[in-house]
Amino acid sequence: MPVPVSVTHPKGAGIKAASAAVLPSEGPFERLKRQAAEAEAAAGTSAETAAPSAAAPPATATADPTSTPAIEVRDLDFSYPGLDGRPIPGLPPLIQGMRLSLPSGSRTLLLGANGAGKTTLLRILAGKHMVSKDAVRILGQPPFHETSLTTSGELAYVGGSWARDVAFAGAAVPLTGDFPARRLLDSVPGADPARRDALLKALDIDPEWRMHRVSDGQRRRVQVAAGLMRPFRVLLLDEVTVDLDVLGRASLMDFLRQECEQRGCAVVYATHIFDGLEGWPTHVAYVARGALQFARPAAEVPALKKGRLLEMVAELLREDREEQAKRQRVAVGEAEKAANAAGGKAAPALGPVRESATGELADDGLPVLEYDSTRDGEVSEFGYLRNNGWIGGTLNMSLKLSSNAVVRN
Repeated sequence: MPVPVSVTHPKGAGIKAASAAVLPSEGPFERLKRQAAEAEAAAGTSAETAAPSAAAPPATATADPTSTPAIEVRDLDFSYPGLDGRPIPGLPPLIQGMRLSLPSGSRTLLLGANGAGKTTLLRILAGKHMVSKDAVRILGQPPFHETSLTTSGELAYVGGSWARDVAFAGAAVPLTGDFPARRLLDSVPGADPARRDALLKALDIDPEWRMHRVSDGQRRRVQVAAGLMRPFRVLLLDEVTVDLDVLGRASLMDFLRQECEQRGCAVVYATHIFDGLEGWPTHVAYVARGALQFARPAAEVPALKKGRLLEMVAELLREDREEQAKRQRVAVGEAEKAANAAGGKAAPALGPVRESATGELADDGLPVLEYDSTRDGEVSEFGYLRNNGWIGGTLNMSLKLSSNAVVRN
């Protein structure tokens, strides 16, 4: 609707003679509808005017797209900034020294424990965090700086959940709207109707689902369909099948396999659900403690051939947990030795931990550590400030930019 803009003068002159200016505006659904109409009109015009001429010269050969890796990471280091916009002192980079190269047509299974850095890596690949241009390349271009990768749909990222913080209700409240799924999917600009129908069939989506009445799994299906509506060349998936049932997950994996085999797309899929995935990936990558431990073709992973993917992942995570515990014990022991040598009291090196009251020793001879609730929040040289707002653990109040209203259309 038009928004009136007042016309003023510092001395009050000319107000009556001047007519009020109007700033056109539109809602999100109308804007998406207009963009879709403009895209269809542009496509029709180009099809009519692009008829081949008999005298036209032959097309020149283009470079082979498979010669450039679809995804390339070179010595990537990344840290989340603190409140001052700089890395938090005393903490190592969350991702350090990562190198990765994946070809077009690959289907990569990204493995790792919670907190290993998988989501951060996918978000960096999706261009959601700024890194140097040479550190990450998607289709030969830096994803953060070349926004055309995402606006064109060549680079697609589907992750997280459709949720928001609502005043006096809490965090991660599912997005709701009293409108059909069809209205949302049809609003994706440049979507091919045939591709839309194929996704609806593959994910078993009823276009008439009311989005404020669907289950978490149904909402996730619509989210995935919206993210895959436009043809992509690189797709990044972060735990998108967590709410899907077995049939929905199998149908999605089959659809992605066809996309990679028929159109040469590259897919990176991070998940903790491994049943039935032994024959799906072409590559397997494992991340632990912010570093890439290995990335190799699936043919070089014996567990896949034996159908023991789950057992392999469990063993990798178990070894990683033991390694982290050992490093923590070593760090605490070194801090105590340094403090004793200086005649002072040892500061907690890695948080609120203490030696076990029983004096128990681990297999490596170092003391077993246990949680100390009286020192919660302590670290070596600094401490995190706890938020005492409506939603614990977040930096913003739940009142800001939140609403209890339901979008109806």
